[in-house]
Parts: sequence; C-alpha cells; structure tokens
Amino acid sequence: MPKLKQLEQCKHPNSRKTKALAKSMKRQSMKEKIKTATYIKQNILGEKLLWFRDHLDPNLSCLTPATVAELIQEYLGRFNDELEQIQLKHSVGQRKNRQHANREDVINMTLKREKEEFQTCGIEMPDLLNQSQLAMLKNWNGELRFLQNFKLRRFSVSNLQQIDTGNKNR
Repeated sequence: MPKLKQLEQCKHPNSRKTKALAKSMKRQSMKEKIKTATYIKQNILGEKLLWFRDHLDPNLSCLTPATVAELIQEYLGRFNDELEQIQLKHSVGQRKNRQHANREDVINMTLKREKEEFQTCGIEMPDLLNQSQLAMLKNWNGELRFLQNFKLRRFSVSNLQQIDTGNKNR
C-alpha cells in the first residue's frame, strides 16, 4: 500500500511513478469507503432484526400474517415516545428555535420512508411466517456475522392481506 511520503518523494508530479502511486492510493481509499458502507448497512439490518427478536412473543412457534402486520405496525411506532418527549420540550419554555430539531427531522424522515415502503413494495425483514426462520431469529445472539443465514422477505399491506385470505380459503 503506497504512502503519502512515497508520493511526495517523486521528482516530477506528472511522472508515471507518481500517477501509479496516486492511482493505487485512490483505489485503496475507495475500497475502504465501500467496506465502511457495507458495515453501516449490516449494522442497520442487525438493529432491525434485534428489534423484531426482542418484540416477538416467546410462546408463539408460528406467526400468522395478522400478527406479522401488528408487529410491523408496532415497529413503525417505535419512535412515538421519543417524538412525544421532543414535543413536550418544544411546548415548555419561551424559545422560538426548535430544540432537538435534527433528531426530530431524522425520525420523521425515517418513519415516512418506512411507512411508504410498507404501503408499496414492503418492509424487508426476516420471514417470520416460516417456522425455521422464526426459531433461528429467536435463538440469534445478535452477532452480525450470522445475518447471512436469515432469509429476508418484503412484507407489504397488500401482500399480508393476500396471504391471510389465501390461508382462510384453505
């Protein structure tokens, strides 16, 4: 891996050696950027799966589409307490500026995006209708290296209704 010191030691800024060193430094920085983005995505998915694992009823061995829909609605309302606290802080005091505005905006944008996903293409989460996946999620210890073992599935409002009516017709 080239160092910045090596780049500075080159005689001419447009030499082939300088260009080769700059190219390899750029390649290394892009690899690091991609690796960081991958870790961030894995961390977000891990937090989502942990939330679902922690809010599952331990007595259930199989979930119905209605219970999955209820669980998703509970997931979408996970920031309600924090938003209420922010609104309470806004109402108290004489300040005109919004305290905690950045956090409130991030929460509102996240909720808007997730609600839109649930209404249209679906929220990506583990397949809780599959008994083996449900058992795997319950026994998962939270390590990110085991995320690849989960089968993720998109659940939307219309999709859950179709599955529910399909099960009732049988």
